[in-house]
Amino acid sequence: MTDPAHSGMLRRIRRAADLSQRELAARIGVSKSAVAAAESGRAGLDVRALARAAELAGLRLVLVDAEGREVVGMGPDAVRDRGGRLFPAHLDTRYGDEEWWYSHQHHGHDREQPWYTFDRTRWLRDRVRARDGVPEDHQVPRPGDSPRQRAEARRDAHWRAVAEERQRRFLAGEFADVDPGLTCTCPPECDEIDDGSGPARHAADCACRCDLG
Repeated sequence: MTDPAHSGMLRRIRRAADLSQRELAARIGVSKSAVAAAESGRAGLDVRALARAAELAGLRLVLVDAEGREVVGMGPDAVRDRGGRLFPAHLDTRYGDEEWWYSHQHHGHDREQPWYTFDRTRWLRDRVRARDGVPEDHQVPRPGDSPRQRAEARRDAHWRAVAEERQRRFLAGEFADVDPGLTCTCPPECDEIDDGSGPARHAADCACRCDLG
């Protein structure tokens, strides 16, 4: 079965480059018979060879969508796993402290928490995509991406929100009847284990156990 589109593309390249089949074959490192077979539609031509042929004619191969808009390739600067490898292209990357990792890390999970990960399960991936949309590409690394830094940022955001809410309530007069001697005596360990994402958590030896939020 012939492929007129492929055949015509290669002929267009040869015409623009002003090269015979033999000359083109020599320039891109294939046999003349391979070029002839590709032009007749009897066989295909390796995409790398076709790309080299296009360059000779001042052209380039591109991907286009259904509306004819050019689609660029995935970039090399996306996040990588701990082995320095790019994640599978068809899967969606996310932070390692999101979704199931976050819910399991406080229950004896003994694996090191990754900075980035993905979900292999298709139904789960489809559910997240239905909720959040399909990311155009994998995320790129940014400062503050480590689980420790993200936990610190959550704690900071939580306590800022607590302070702002208390200020709002104070200005609204809600604390008029509160004993002004009330203070928090939580040890520093409470701040270390409480990331501010839910109900207040306290260290085992904390005698205060307040929730000033």
